[in-house]
Amino acid sequence: MPTDTSTSSLPDSMLAIVTTGHGGYECLETQQRPVPTPGEGEVLIKVLAAGMNNTEINTRLGWYSSTITTATQKASSVHDNADADAATDKPAPPEGGWKGETPFPLIQGTDCCGEVVALGPNADASLLGKRVLVRSCMRSEGWDSLENEWMGSDFDGAFAQFVSVRASEVFAVDCDWSDVELGSLPCAYGTAENMLEQAELKAGERVLILGASGGVGSAALQLAKRRGATVYAVAGVAKHEALADLGADRLLDRKADLLELLGHESVDLVVDNVAGDNFPVMMKLLARGGRLVTTGAIAGPMVTLDLRDLYLKNLRLLGTTAWCEATFPNLIRYVEQGEIRPLIAASFPLTEIVTAQQQFLSKGHVGKFVLEPWA
Repeated sequence: MPTDTSTSSLPDSMLAIVTTGHGGYECLETQQRPVPTPGEGEVLIKVLAAGMNNTEINTRLGWYSSTITTATQKASSVHDNADADAATDKPAPPEGGWKGETPFPLIQGTDCCGEVVALGPNADASLLGKRVLVRSCMRSEGWDSLENEWMGSDFDGAFAQFVSVRASEVFAVDCDWSDVELGSLPCAYGTAENMLEQAELKAGERVLILGASGGVGSAALQLAKRRGATVYAVAGVAKHEALADLGADRLLDRKADLLELLGHESVDLVVDNVAGDNFPVMMKLLARGGRLVTTGAIAGPMVTLDLRDLYLKNLRLLGTTAWCEATFPNLIRYVEQGEIRPLIAASFPLTEIVTAQQQFLSKGHVGKFVLEPWA
């Protein structure tokens, strides 16, 4: 156990959800695990809230394997028999993690809001007792390399009552947001801010956001408006009111004919984490010199691309995973200055993770689902 420098003693064990391998919900096991000991330059965090993301489900399913070519929902049905007749994919091979083989058994959880309760050797003592957020994406070989690792995918994450993290990736935050609200921030908002930064979105540009009601989509909507863009948001009609409240300039149904409604060459940037069959339309919608940025493919990773659209219009396609150095400090500043706000769909006790993931996959929500380890 680490030396306890907080105001109360630390337990020897903690509640954790351990993902045991690729597969269905049976791979999510509630276990008692030893409280981690922070190593050199690390801090121990009491997890107060942990947001839930597509990536945790994708990792459990082995969806990142190139052998899986369908949407996340369909891949899930393979393991959980929700749509057995339609499911055609086989269970994922060992290399089903986003960088190859996932280090099972693994405590997932990419988002973390918590309190620093103990310090490892040479960790930043000013963090002790602070409410903090953890930078989910860590540039493991420095900012000059695109090599990166993710908490909850490459090493144990926040689906537990405690987590140990390098102090350099821990940021104190001073705001009136609740723990649940802060726990919704890191992955979705970090991913969205990074996408817009790498796509060089400027004030006055027109941006089309697919899947605008999801965690990344709703974050991208707010962050694009913050940059002064005109935002066209695509989501089911039942979710339009919530997106209008976030500032969307135009709302479009996800089943609509976007080319007919918006016209050829009508947008400067497409934020697309949906992909699937509608991808060719995005190429038609982009104006000359336009960009498409993506960091997901929930409707299916295999798309059709007419290269003539790409080169004749001088388009740019951007894939983004590794975060820029400024991405997370920017988010902390936006929160502390009141420039963005959280959008919580629901919160659940950590032990109800299966229910939470089932509801998440139904896609009937707007915003983020958050798990509470101490509820």
